[in-house]
Amino acid sequence: MIDLILASLFFPLSHFLISSMPLRAMLVNLLGERRYSLSYSLLAVAALFWLIFAYRHAPARPLWDAPQWLSLALIPVIVVSSILAVAGLTTPNPVIVRSEALFDRPDIVRGILRVTRNAFFWGAGLFSIALMITLGHVAGLLTFGSIGFVGIAGASILDAKKARQQGRAWDAFADATSNIPFLAIIQGRQRLVLREIGLWRIAVGVCVSIGALILHGVEV
Repeated sequence: MIDLILASLFFPLSHFLISSMPLRAMLVNLLGERRYSLSYSLLAVAALFWLIFAYRHAPARPLWDAPQWLSLALIPVIVVSSILAVAGLTTPNPVIVRSEALFDRPDIVRGILRVTRNAFFWGAGLFSIALMITLGHVAGLLTFGSIGFVGIAGASILDAKKARQQGRAWDAFADATSNIPFLAIIQGRQRLVLREIGLWRIAVGVCVSIGALILHGVEV
């Protein structure tokens, strides 16, 4: 369990501490932008693998027993968040590293970007929090709580970073989108267009959610 505690602490630190402005600037000056980006990516992947490994080998000490109605209520959250994550990974997005040129495209706000400009972060975050509640054990709390924190907090941190870097281009993009999923649609600034998201992305997201529920033995 100590290994899992350390891994669950290291995972958010590897994302937020390393990418903080003072330390990032120092590392970029030392390594160069390309080597820094590669090193940062490798560290993030290593942190995730450590977290998964520690989770798989940690005892599942129960903390609470989620009632059946709650588990059922969280299934749509898990499904939608899986679709967000899959679509976020596979949709062109100017907030993604080295995709800043997409800010100049007038039609960039399409598909999942109409729902949220940080689809992967929100998908991973909501998925993890919902699964953590459903599982109800210490290992799940540490693992998925850590991932959920990175997802939800990371979306706002990324917004602030891009706002500093992109100026007016960011302002226009932010006005046409929302950080919180579906907020721009609710406010009338966007509309949901499922065909732009892509049937295959939705199907893969549903399959991912079903696989995760089966893998973790969630009874519904």
